[in-house]
Amino acid sequence: MSQTTDPPVRWTTTDLELLPESSNRYEIIDGELLVTRAPHWEHQKAITNTAAELRNWSYATHLGETVATPGVIFTDADNVIPDVVWISKERLTYSLDEAGHLTIAPELIVEVLSPGIDNERRDRETKLKLYTSRGVQDYWILDWRLKQVEVYRRQAGLLQLVCTLFPGDHLTSPVLPGFTCDVERLFL
Repeated sequence: MSQTTDPPVRWTTTDLELLPESSNRYEIIDGELLVTRAPHWEHQKAITNTAAELRNWSYATHLGETVATPGVIFTDADNVIPDVVWISKERLTYSLDEAGHLTIAPELIVEVLSPGIDNERRDRETKLKLYTSRGVQDYWILDWRLKQVEVYRRQAGLLQLVCTLFPGDHLTSPVLPGFTCDVERLFL
């Protein structure tokens, strides 16, 4: 007796629009639906602090904009809600769709880890591959429990881990000329 295997369900942006309003956050990567719940208070503080540091630098330099939890719709089967993004003003001029979602990669994406193996795998593997394929230049993964920042930087076409920083270390980026921040400030 032979078994038949149904093809996997492939989710699209249109499918998301049909879901009822919820406090859950829905993302799609390669047609797979990913659902997360409202994050921990410390997770949200790390988002707010990171966005504030980047926003303050952006205001001072006028080089770009920072937004927390924006919609980024790369394709109908790949759309995500990163915790924080920074995008240059030049790139922003041609990156928004009619609904106000980014349709191309910002230069910098920040994700704050949520507890759980699946959540960590999503940020460290699935999203890393997606952001690499879409041209993100810097990808920071913050772990509020360990108070550390993993910095991935585009090298030879791939986002590669270049350093892990802790309180007392200073976070910088070639994407953000003159930006510097003590890692501790992201976790206050």
